[in-house]
Amino acid sequence: MSLLEVTDLSKHYAGRPSLGDRLSGKRRTLVRAVNGVSLAVERGEILGLIGESGCGKSTLGRAILRLHEPTDGRVVFDGTDVTALPAPELKAMRRRMQIIFQDPYASLNPRRTVAEIVGLPLALHGLASREEARAVTARVLERVGLRAAQLDRYPHQFSGGQRQRIGIARALVSNPEFIVCDEPVSALDVSIQAQIIALLLELKRDLGLTYLFISHDISVIGYLSDRVAVMYLGEIVETGPVAAVLDNPRHPYTQSLLSAVPEIGTKRARGRVRLQGDLPSPLNPPPGCKFHTRCPLAVAACRTLAPETRTVGPGHSAACHRLDEGLSLLEGAR
Repeated sequence: MSLLEVTDLSKHYAGRPSLGDRLSGKRRTLVRAVNGVSLAVERGEILGLIGESGCGKSTLGRAILRLHEPTDGRVVFDGTDVTALPAPELKAMRRRMQIIFQDPYASLNPRRTVAEIVGLPLALHGLASREEARAVTARVLERVGLRAAQLDRYPHQFSGGQRQRIGIARALVSNPEFIVCDEPVSALDVSIQAQIIALLLELKRDLGLTYLFISHDISVIGYLSDRVAVMYLGEIVETGPVAAVLDNPRHPYTQSLLSAVPEIGTKRARGRVRLQGDLPSPLNPPPGCKFHTRCPLAVAACRTLAPETRTVGPGHSAACHRLDEGLSLLEGAR
């Protein structure tokens, strides 16, 4: 059994009605941020979740942890249905399931010291007395590359990379098994990104952690992940081992993402897939295949029928009407 199994998970929000809607008594529209997502994460692996901004990646990660209550679907963690847990049992489960937030500036309380921020989970879960908590917090802080002498400082006294290390320490202090890494390096300088990525890999190896790593950077996903899931407009369109998906992408959207990765140190310009139009709004998603409004390979069926997810290789699946034709946007891109 997988450590985490997500089945048909959806998260919809009530949209803000316009003045015309209010006057006419029209019902609020729904923002379909996540729509029927199914995926599994094996114990000890890193599943990379990739997609452009606004596709629902962060909402999915938070819905898995019930930081945002799912509208529908199930989340099963280590055999326990998280979506059915009452508040006391959910609180206990959250000790095992943690999150590292994207923005190290906004995710730390500026009025609390590092000792208070990192040590708070110990108090909430009753894992250490007040006297023990400081020693535990100091050890975790040193584990992520900071010093115990910095415990009584405030977040504004640290750089962006140091703040993200504090966020990582807060996630680690309760000794979790599974961590949602919600774009933890996207707000950092490139050199600092490399340090944080190396730290996360070291912690995974030493502590036996399992990650859902969310990113819009396919190069980072390719470096870190064991498997990858590609998300578009609230749905998973392709999943598989990272080498299979990146070397032989089968969904046109995955192909377009790969074509946008810049190549350094080559004189030959690689072809680019230039998608037309913008990402459709989750307020009014298109019928059929959600990608058909931007896909150069779209046919009539794509505009009316949602494609089934089909197996295209060992552990590799994609949702596209034209899989059997073996077409690739990368071959025609110039």
